[in-house]
Amino acid sequence: MDSETKLFGMPAEKGRWILVVLGFIINLCLGSVYAYSVFKVPVQNMFKIGAFDGGLPFMFFIAFFAGIFPFSGRLLEKIGPKKLGILGGAIVGLGWILSGIIPGMAPNIWTLVITYGVIAGAGVGLSYSGPIQVATRWFPDKKGLAVGLTVAGFGGSPFISAYIASNLINSVGILNTFLYMGIAFLAIVILLALPLKFPVAGWKPAGWSPKAGAATAGADYNSSEMAKTSSFWGLFICFIIGSLAGLMAIGISSPVATGIIKLDTATAAVLVSVFAIFNGGGRPLFGWITDKITPRYAAVISFIIIIMASIGMMFAGPGTAALYIICFAGFWLCLGGWLAIAPTSTVTFFGVKFNGRNYGIMLLAYGIGVILANFISGFANDLFGSYLRAFIPVGILAFIGIFVAFFMMKSPKKA
Repeated sequence: MDSETKLFGMPAEKGRWILVVLGFIINLCLGSVYAYSVFKVPVQNMFKIGAFDGGLPFMFFIAFFAGIFPFSGRLLEKIGPKKLGILGGAIVGLGWILSGIIPGMAPNIWTLVITYGVIAGAGVGLSYSGPIQVATRWFPDKKGLAVGLTVAGFGGSPFISAYIASNLINSVGILNTFLYMGIAFLAIVILLALPLKFPVAGWKPAGWSPKAGAATAGADYNSSEMAKTSSFWGLFICFIIGSLAGLMAIGISSPVATGIIKLDTATAAVLVSVFAIFNGGGRPLFGWITDKITPRYAAVISFIIIIMASIGMMFAGPGTAALYIICFAGFWLCLGGWLAIAPTSTVTFFGVKFNGRNYGIMLLAYGIGVILANFISGFANDLFGSYLRAFIPVGILAFIGIFVAFFMMKSPKKA
């Protein structure tokens, strides 16, 4: 039966890769939030606000993205990835489009928080789960790689979207930029969600059987059972730390480049695009590492990189562009890494059956990470006049994360 399953007119073992491509492109649209540092200074100038307030739309976007994810996982089980993708795509597009209209009528940062942060963020929370779960179920033999490639679009999005947004802001203004990008996202996400579907229960590639010791799915835990294990809390804590470091870097990449390293805005926008390559590449890379050496050691590697990057930023200043590029590339790489480590670890530790809702709960760590990131970076800059102080707590948390990962990130024993 496995060999007879067809996708796009091809044997499923080949056709399933098209689903990865579709998920990648959908995530290119959803991940445009990672280009927010290009928007941040124009937003601050438009509303005449400080760094913390300027980061609120980004903070709310990620928080609502992560906060709605548990609901998204349950809804996915009921209506499937196609219908959920259409619904999410419509809400994403609406949020961006309204961000180009409402703040112009009522010029207050909270109007942008509602349209961009709440509405668009919630739409991404609905849209994001479908492609991940499609990849997980069609690739039981290559979960880490398939999920990593699918979500690489999310991380790599600023490579395209930061460049587009920067040029649009300069030519048509920030509000029209939100509007035009929203129209594009509305059309693309809905169109590409149409072919998404799950395999029949128990499908596996012809001739494939799980190998002993591989990072394959374990016993099935429901959400309540999962939350009672130390493995869940170890992964949850590590996900907070890993996402906090990367999300903080994403939110301040452009301001640090222009304000501390003294680069011009055009160069800063180009570097955001460059960093996006590392963010996107970190997903298949750490997905592959997780498959090969277990989630625990993949997490430890990421925390070592974050510590080194945090220490490096203590020496940053005017004229240290190379140091800045290396350190921020490391932060972006590890954020991408955690968005492969976390979903792969969740299905490996807690099984496939309840994975949609289980990863929905796990992604709450990502939302907590962005809230902490905005507080740390915003207050560091507003209180001390520099973002550099923010890297001290980030490095300390990564050091703690090594020990949490080593002792708690392991497959639980089900009675």
